[in-house]
Amino acid sequence: MKIQLLCMGPTREKAVAESIQKYVARIPHYMPFEMVCLPDVKVTTKTTQAQQKELEGRRFLENIVPADFVVLLDERGKEYTSRDFAAFIERKSVELPRNLIFVIGGPYGFSQEMYDRANAKISLSKMTFPHELVRLFIVEQLYRAQTILRGEPYHHD
Repeated sequence: MKIQLLCMGPTREKAVAESIQKYVARIPHYMPFEMVCLPDVKVTTKTTQAQQKELEGRRFLENIVPADFVVLLDERGKEYTSRDFAAFIERKSVELPRNLIFVIGGPYGFSQEMYDRANAKISLSKMTFPHELVRLFIVEQLYRAQTILRGEPYHHD
C-alpha cells in the first residue's frame, strides 16, 4: 500500500512548507508516501463557490483510480486519537491492495462528487484551520502513526 496526500495548490507560507517537508521526508522511511499538490484551478471573480468546488473536485478525481481508498479531511469526519489513527493506518495497510489517499479540499471544501467518491472522512478537529496548516498536521500525524506502530519514542501518551 502507498499513502498519498492530495491537495490543491502550493504551500505558499515558507515556514509551513519547510515544516511539511521535514515530515514528508521522514514518512518514506516507514512506507511508500507521496504528497501531490495539484495546480490551482482557474477562477475569476464570477466563479461561484459551488463552481470552484466542482472544478477542484474534477481535478482531484482525475488523480484517483477506482481501486484507491479515498479519505477526505473534513470537519464533519470521524475524529481519532493519534493511537487510533495509527491503528486505522495499520488496518488499511493490510486490507488495501492499492493506495490510501488523503485529500485536503480547497477553501470552500469538497464538491458533492468528491463526497460521493470518498470511502471515509476524517476530522482533525471540529475547528476550521487554514489548508496549509492542515497539510502540516496530517503529515505529522502520518509520521507519528508510523512511530507508534513501531514502538519508537516519538509519541508520548
